[in-house]
Amino acid sequence: MTMRLRVVLLLAIVFAGSRPVDAAEPHVLQAAQKSGTEATLMGIHFRNPHLGWAVGTGGIILKTTDGGRRWRPVTSGTTSQITSVFFADAQHGWVVGANGIILHSKDGGEKWHLQNSGTQSPLYGVYFLTASIGWVVGGAGTILSTDDGGAHWIDQPSGTNAILYGVHFLDEAHGGVSGALGTILLTEDGGKTWRGQEIRSAGTFFDIVLTGPTDAWTVGNAGAMFQTQDGGNRWIDRTLPCARTCSRLTDLLRIRFTDDKSGWVIGEHGAIYRTTDAGFSWFEQTSKSKRSLYGLTFPDSAHGWASGEHGTILTLAPQ
Repeated sequence: MTMRLRVVLLLAIVFAGSRPVDAAEPHVLQAAQKSGTEATLMGIHFRNPHLGWAVGTGGIILKTTDGGRRWRPVTSGTTSQITSVFFADAQHGWVVGANGIILHSKDGGEKWHLQNSGTQSPLYGVYFLTASIGWVVGGAGTILSTDDGGAHWIDQPSGTNAILYGVHFLDEAHGGVSGALGTILLTEDGGKTWRGQEIRSAGTFFDIVLTGPTDAWTVGNAGAMFQTQDGGNRWIDRTLPCARTCSRLTDLLRIRFTDDKSGWVIGEHGAIYRTTDAGFSWFEQTSKSKRSLYGLTFPDSAHGWASGEHGTILTLAPQ
């Protein structure tokens, strides 16, 4: 072996195990908030750094107007599990949950009124672009859409019977849905047609987020993480390895991006990951909680919250 070849091999070994020099590990300031409940908080949503809501088991709905320094319960009118919450503005919001339940508020979450979903399937995800236009997903391949704030919900054929957990829209045309059995669906026409994606996984994808018309991320069980940069023609496996604190691959439950480069992922046992380089590298954060985290929200790039088991609510602030 020549000296030049030895040098090349040595450099290859060194750099194969290193991160890019500009991928400095980001730090996150965390603080636990007192929710006043032991319920599992499945979803959380903030419209701005002060106004937010959290929902969960037993039909619980919590509201804060001071950034979570004080959370108070509001009457939901149901004891069914509520899985997700979304507000299109400070007044108009929706929650979804078991038995096809959809509740709507038009006064900032003080009072909630039942809407007719037309299904008994459990509902897991809700997303609105405006106070009129929104989508809901759930069991048995359910995708519902509305263009009148939920006064009428219309079934959109998904082409699958898989349970659907996550839904996100970039605009009125481009959206994505994720679910069980490796299911990922994309649309370019507001959901009139959904296109199934070919992906090398039969796992469960709990969440999906679009970062551009042709760019999307999805996360799921056993550390599953996939990315597309070409509208779904090719999905790149970004599955996270077993990190320094785990003994098995962690289920990843929510993903959010606050801009083109900054992203967040949460999961079971308090898992929190962050990227500041558009997902090229992800860093595990030391979590303030070992409870599984199910809800994640960022009203802006500087303020975030996560929610989970036993009434857990964490604030997340990038440093």
